[in-house]
Amino acid sequence: MRRLLIRPGGIGDCILSLPALEALRADYTEVWVARPNIPLIRFADRVVALSDTGIDWLEIDPHRAPPSLLPTLASFDSIVSWYGANRAEFRQVVCALGLPFVFFAPLPTDARCHATEFYLHQVESLGAQPRSAVPRIPCIPQPDPDQPYIVIHPFSGSPKKNWPLARYRDLAERLRKRWIVQWVAGPEEPLPEARRFEDLYELGCWLAGARLFIGNDSGIAHLAAAVGTPTVVLFGPTDPAVWAPRGDHVHIVRTSQPGMPMEALEVDEVFDAVVKVLDR
Repeated sequence: MRRLLIRPGGIGDCILSLPALEALRADYTEVWVARPNIPLIRFADRVVALSDTGIDWLEIDPHRAPPSLLPTLASFDSIVSWYGANRAEFRQVVCALGLPFVFFAPLPTDARCHATEFYLHQVESLGAQPRSAVPRIPCIPQPDPDQPYIVIHPFSGSPKKNWPLARYRDLAERLRKRWIVQWVAGPEEPLPEARRFEDLYELGCWLAGARLFIGNDSGIAHLAAAVGTPTVVLFGPTDPAVWAPRGDHVHIVRTSQPGMPMEALEVDEVFDAVVKVLDR
């Protein structure tokens, strides 16, 4: 069987979907994802940047779609898509074209269910048998020469999920009395002293060599957890029951009341939680 998996979304969405995507592996498996996520898909025969496919033209004007698009889609026996699931016009077009699409909701609709479990339940309806409910990205750790080091990523995709940078700096100063602290940031995130990686897999290999990762509810926190790094994640307005990274090595520090702003977390309580993990 030739199967195409279309998974839009950010880093965290992609990583939380990995167990479901891997459970759908076929004789030939191709995956279309956001360009930055391409290095994270290690199991597929081919991975393509979704933006390069021209698939959005099917809804806008199928006659202006790239000439190769329809033959490519028609070459698959099964197309499982989280893209276009909420757009009736897109679904109608691919149905009229006779393409073998199955659509799944891209975001959890059950607040009682963790996102990874939500995606697994979806693919189980197709007969998929997941190997694990914990996202894993196999990699060979590539640590810095100075070890052991702690990595801090003080950003996320939403300002409301970010603990104040000044408090991260306070935390880092306390930790430097015993450990080396490294900062990491994305290409557009304003932190001059931070390490930056163009390739997310290379970032994952570097994170895998760290003693500990500390950060907000972000895609990089999910990446750290998926490569096996002990991870401390700070939560405020989002629900860790749905969005926390998975794994026994993940430790959650959250505000005392669900939904409270991140400013409600004090440096002392985050520092104490981090030290407990480091001293284990």
